[in-house]
Amino acid sequence: MKDSIKTIAFDGDDTLWMNEPYFQEAEKQFCALLENYLPQHSVSQELFNTEMKNLSLYGYGVKGFMLCMMETASRVSNRTASLELIDKIIANGQELLQKPIELLHGVPRTLEQLKGRFRLILATKGDLLDQERKLQRSGLEDYFDHIEIMSDKKVSDYQKLLKNLDCRPDNFLMLGNSIKSDILPVLELGGYGGHIPYHVTWTYEQHEHNLKHVNFVELKSIDGILNYL
Repeated sequence: MKDSIKTIAFDGDDTLWMNEPYFQEAEKQFCALLENYLPQHSVSQELFNTEMKNLSLYGYGVKGFMLCMMETASRVSNRTASLELIDKIIANGQELLQKPIELLHGVPRTLEQLKGRFRLILATKGDLLDQERKLQRSGLEDYFDHIEIMSDKKVSDYQKLLKNLDCRPDNFLMLGNSIKSDILPVLELGGYGGHIPYHVTWTYEQHEHNLKHVNFVELKSIDGILNYL
């Protein structure tokens, strides 16, 4: 790895800064709003079903999440949800968009150590405006040579990214908290992947199987990659 890597890409949410706990907090508030219709765990499952149904339409991010909450509220309440309830859902989503940026342990030190030695890329998926806002608030923008806000993270998306970067897969390392989105597609292309586990993971991104691959490393925290590079 040390001799091959020239470009290092970082995921944003739950790799550089905290994200999923905010979504889980918002989801709990949403489920509490509908507890007169269904138990909260059932509302949570209904919301997830709605998200999966609409993922190809809305993509990832807070705005799609808000629309899915409203659709779920309408369905769970049998179309009786009040405008006051919808207003509370909108306020919940808007609050989510304004959460502070909390950098995760070791992030500034790691970027500082790697800057200038490698080409550093932010490769994160989600809503364009929201991700741009997060990056600006994070104070990390100057570390990156290129910013890529992706609509998804499938093999074809990474192929497009590598083509834009004029980078061979075997010169590319992706670091992120999701085995499914940040690691497996890159390994399939012949690149390198470093998994940085986070204590909570969105159900859709969870990967239960142990991964063994010659180009894969499991890290305890982001600064662990310095031991390999």
